[in-house]
Amino acid sequence: MQAPHIGKPDDGKTEEVEKRDLGTVLRQFGLKDGEEEPWVSDLGSGIGSPRWYRSLAFMLVLIALALALWPDFNAVQAAPDVDLTEEERDEYRSQMITPLALGADTGRRMGPSRLVVPLASAPERPVVELTATLGSGDTLAAMLRRAGVGAGDASRAEELIADAFPVKDIEGGTGFQMTLGRRTSPSEPRPLENLTFRARFDLQLTVNREGGPLALEKRVIRVDDTPLRITGKVGSGLYRSARAAGAPARAVQQYLKALDEAIDLDREVGADDEFDIIIAYKRAETGEVEVGDVQFAGLSRRGTAKAQMLRWGKDGKFYDANGQGELRTGLVSPTNGAITSRYGMRRHPILRYKRMHAGVDFRARTGQPIYAVTDGTVSFAGRNGGFGNFVKLNHGGGLQSGYAHMSRFAVSRGQRVKRGQVIGYAGSTGLSTGPHLHYELYRNGKHIDPLSVQFVVRAQLSPGELQQFRAHLRELKTVKPGAALEALAPRNEEPAEPVREIDRLSNAA
Repeated sequence: MQAPHIGKPDDGKTEEVEKRDLGTVLRQFGLKDGEEEPWVSDLGSGIGSPRWYRSLAFMLVLIALALALWPDFNAVQAAPDVDLTEEERDEYRSQMITPLALGADTGRRMGPSRLVVPLASAPERPVVELTATLGSGDTLAAMLRRAGVGAGDASRAEELIADAFPVKDIEGGTGFQMTLGRRTSPSEPRPLENLTFRARFDLQLTVNREGGPLALEKRVIRVDDTPLRITGKVGSGLYRSARAAGAPARAVQQYLKALDEAIDLDREVGADDEFDIIIAYKRAETGEVEVGDVQFAGLSRRGTAKAQMLRWGKDGKFYDANGQGELRTGLVSPTNGAITSRYGMRRHPILRYKRMHAGVDFRARTGQPIYAVTDGTVSFAGRNGGFGNFVKLNHGGGLQSGYAHMSRFAVSRGQRVKRGQVIGYAGSTGLSTGPHLHYELYRNGKHIDPLSVQFVVRAQLSPGELQQFRAHLRELKTVKPGAALEALAPRNEEPAEPVREIDRLSNAA
């Protein structure tokens, strides 16, 4: 019998399987013709597959190529050093743009060389022009000496100025324009050639030296003091409309404050109302302008005045057209402190039993000021039993106020005091556990709750003052709006002197 043939399977089939397996591999790596397989795939999917390994190998090859072609960081070779002479080095240095601390110069100029010879010392400027400001509490002579003026010239300039204008009246912050001339030697101060300043808005003083001793020149500057009147409609807002019409912010604030004393600005002002502001205004012929305070504050509707407030008197208070001053309502707090005990029954902290507390206690430190709650006259100032140092004020109309436990007094009996004036200082005199103010109020000699009363104070002009007040009011209201902004009229030229007959004959000859 023929032995059975034991061996590998049919070679044809084996080669076909091997070829199919190799084709699959080549197809998976994208190396077989006619197949389109991507060289890079997502490494986050298919981990461990031939496609994943192919993508990883391709990424590593790219990284290796990038590292191989990475440039180095060797230092860049500069130009070779050049040996420079000292003159050439100075010339380069004079044109370098480097900090002065490193030895460079600014600007383009020649350094020392054979053609440029350095000077032993720089020449002084022949004339020095400067501006100095007089400080508050400073003296004119001291200011001039600080500016470089010699003691002799400073004293002489002060004497000349004092003869024309009080030196003490020169306001702090006034600027002085000075010119100092050439000095005879480096150790001597520069001589004063010219000194000019504005002593007053309408006066300019000049101390000048024209080849001789110092002399004073006065120049009176023409000033127009026509008040600035601004009018307009209230519209959407009184403040904005007044500012849009050209009124300065400070003037508008003064205007609103004055009107607030006469009317209720929140309820009595309408869009159709017309405001009227008159401001103190000065302008010099040299162009300077000085804006002062509000002199008149008015508000009207269709020609009917709602309020007319005029500034009057040395204290600068506003009065209405009837001569009545600003209305002040409410009490001034007698001291700056919180209320610790009110009016009514309470247990006395020392006597340890209940009794009427006929006033209001305020927390206060020893020495803290105590104020008059409104205008009045001191009817008592002295020691008063358990009240200690005690002040009593009479306000008229049967009303009085008392202030107890003071450490010391600031007023005396019979003295007239104003609202908010200091009348004493807090303490702990009398029957007291500590420093505080005990404040009482009386009506017709009987205690009342001080917190239940409000005072109304209005100043009234005397008949003589009222007549002057109304005349000034009529004069101000004749000013036309914007008249202060018109060009100044030219100064009247002095008429030329007539030509004498003898001068005509001499000229003809």
